[in-house]
Amino acid sequence: MFILQILIGVVAAVGIGFVLADLWKVPSIKATRAAESVGKKGNKKMSVIEMYLGDFSVKLAGKLRLNEYKRAQLEADLKTAGMNKTPEQYTADAIVKALVIGVLAIPTFFLARLISFIVIALAAYVYFREIRAVSKKIKKKRDEIEYELPRFVSVIEKSLAHTRDVIGILDGYKERASDALRSELEITVADMRSGNNEAALRRLESRVGSTMMSDVVRGLISVDNGNDTSVYFTQLDMKFADHQRETLKLKAATVPRRVKRLSFALLGCFILIYGAVIVEVLSTSMSALF
Repeated sequence: MFILQILIGVVAAVGIGFVLADLWKVPSIKATRAAESVGKKGNKKMSVIEMYLGDFSVKLAGKLRLNEYKRAQLEADLKTAGMNKTPEQYTADAIVKALVIGVLAIPTFFLARLISFIVIALAAYVYFREIRAVSKKIKKKRDEIEYELPRFVSVIEKSLAHTRDVIGILDGYKERASDALRSELEITVADMRSGNNEAALRRLESRVGSTMMSDVVRGLISVDNGNDTSVYFTQLDMKFADHQRETLKLKAATVPRRVKRLSFALLGCFILIYGAVIVEVLSTSMSALF
């Protein structure tokens, strides 16, 4: 009876999948692979599942309607994170990934209702995790840039002794910058060469969204306006150096806690091993007695 229930659940899930594919006019595997091979970028290959999920999310994105404020905010976040997606496409991707897990609640409902509720909760978790992925990516990029800003400010301070060309300073530093900061500097330098310098620097400040970068941009704008900022960047260099030391101290302080958690995990493994050995010895002894 239990096996029959499993078969009914699997057949029902497969049938629902085929019905949805027909309703949404999802192309066949051969057609999808042919289209993917023509339009793919680079050497990265997509699996069949990824292709189908992409087809579903594209169709769903065309039907989504986000409110104006949320769409504008999400569009800015995606641009900052360097993700080449529309807000509708990004939201549709999160919904489709959640639905892939959520549809498993249908067969599990026939087996155990409690498990089906757990599957639904897992689908909700996946949705919110995917929606917040862009924020996590922005934070990671911002942290990487902020970690490098003390070195960047130090280079600016030394460069101001013999030049006041802001574009030249940024262009010279980007060759040794990290990937995150190099990308922002390349955009800013190109923006400055084709438009207004102050506006380009303000856009850099807006994209990064960091108070530390705001301090750097403020100084660069002052340099571009012809002001003497040697003292400003000297003080900023000292301020950022102190901030970097505090950041390193905080990171170092988290290491013992991680080591402690790993030690407890290792101790638990040893206890389980010894417990299994003791139980096996006792069971062997009892079976010998009886």
